[in-house]
Amino acid sequence: MVSPDGKSLGILPLRDAINLARSHGLDLVEIAPQAQPPVCRIVDYGKFCYELAKKEKEARKNQHAGKVKEVQLRPNIDPHDLSIKLKHAIEFLCDDMKVKVCLRFRGRELARPDLGMEVVNKFIQELAPWGSCPETPRRAGRNIHAIINPLPRQKRAPNPYEEREEEPEEPAGGSKPKGESKPAPAESPPAASPQPEEGFRNNPFDQLDQPAG
Repeated sequence: MVSPDGKSLGILPLRDAINLARSHGLDLVEIAPQAQPPVCRIVDYGKFCYELAKKEKEARKNQHAGKVKEVQLRPNIDPHDLSIKLKHAIEFLCDDMKVKVCLRFRGRELARPDLGMEVVNKFIQELAPWGSCPETPRRAGRNIHAIINPLPRQKRAPNPYEEREEEPEEPAGGSKPKGESKPAPAESPPAASPQPEEGFRNNPFDQLDQPAG
């Protein structure tokens, strides 16, 4: 049995352990079922699940370390396509993966290699908050290559495309007492009754209704 602050409480009967968890207003969670006897801890179950999911996510990120993902560009790439390539590259770098940038020339595009180099350099500059290119881009035949390494996590900008996980907040002053009624919605003021219309303005037939003379 482990207390909420991590101290060992020894071996307790199940009923006593449950009563002790209830006295703290928390839950009794089995954290080591293979042990003899099984190990349980007094924790907030919602917070426990959050911490467990967070650790699993970090473990998945460490599995991606060392992998290389390739992103292909073109000298006349469309701005929308370029933004999509940047999004993918940012996600790779935030997962601790290297990004290999490969720009390919086709046909007459070989006549302007400076345009391709400009696209690659711009791509690298956009990724500067998440990764660095230790070597200048190299041209080999019809291709330009560059390798972008992810920055250390403490120096790396957060992933703007990652969904934020919010830690469950504990209600202030303890749990809400049962049977507490919700405040009744404020009554809206009665709608004003429609006013009778005064008739048409500048009616051209008013002069015909008036008596002659």
